Amino acid sequence: MKRSSGKIGLVVDWVVDRLVRTLIAVSLWLPYDRRGPVAGWVVAHVIAPVAGYRRRVRDNLALIFPDMPKAEVERMARAVPANIGRTFLEIYSGDEFAARVAREPLQGPGVQALEQAAAEKRPVLLVTGHFGNYDAMRAALIARGYPVGGLYKPMKNRFFNTHYVAAISRIGTPVFPRSRSGMADMVRFLKGGGMVGIVLDHYVKGGVPLPFLGHDAITSLATAEMALRYNALVVPVYGIRRDDGRFDLMVGSPVPHSDPVTMTQALNADLEQHVRRHMDQWMWTHRRWKTGRPG
Repeated sequence: MKRSSGKIGLVVDWVVDRLVRTLIAVSLWLPYDRRGPVAGWVVAHVIAPVAGYRRRVRDNLALIFPDMPKAEVERMARAVPANIGRTFLEIYSGDEFAARVAREPLQGPGVQALEQAAAEKRPVLLVTGHFGNYDAMRAALIARGYPVGGLYKPMKNRFFNTHYVAAISRIGTPVFPRSRSGMADMVRFLKGGGMVGIVLDHYVKGGVPLPFLGHDAITSLATAEMALRYNALVVPVYGIRRDDGRFDLMVGSPVPHSDPVTMTQALNADLEQHVRRHMDQWMWTHRRWKTGRPG
């Protein structure tokens, strides 16, 4: 959501927030298995065209996959916002969502390393992207008794941010805002043997250009730098949506400690392989590539 300025901006933010709250409230009245698809349809067919999400999906696909057939581009322009809508309603479903993912088994080559780190109370950085449902793994691990916190980027709309933070907190705490004080609290939690979920695929000022899907994307090295500083295990994790509405909870191989660039590129590459397999589950609405775009 773009930040507005001045009194008019506050009014616009308030109106947008009221509309979002209404959609969430109405959807939550529905049975769990219905609310996600309904919210996905509304975001894909009502919100996305107005908010410019479809245009961003098309622009990003034109950059990364210029030869993609037009019919597939249009399908993606609908499917990507639908996944966003479903994800938000799942997160706002709180205990119901957590109970669903708690029943899913952990899969992948990193499960044993994750269990060992928890037993040894070693710090762990759980690294994911805006892919599938990016909070599914945090919810699943908390339900299993793991000490998991989450790092989040505050929403630009302050009204929306208030209830969004409340929603992710209902899934589990602590949660840490991406701010100076939030980062300090997160480091203390990490040093105490906690696990922290981090979404890596943001454009971050001060990051470095690293390849992602064939083009350089500005990527923060802070996660790898923290891992080296505090001897934290770095594990890529994903909640991959299935056709039946459930999730594959994937724990990838831990990233070996080396140097921040090498480690971060390994995380980028790991996310990339999942995006290529499940194209419509990544948030193509992001302005991920701010360099190298024609014009």
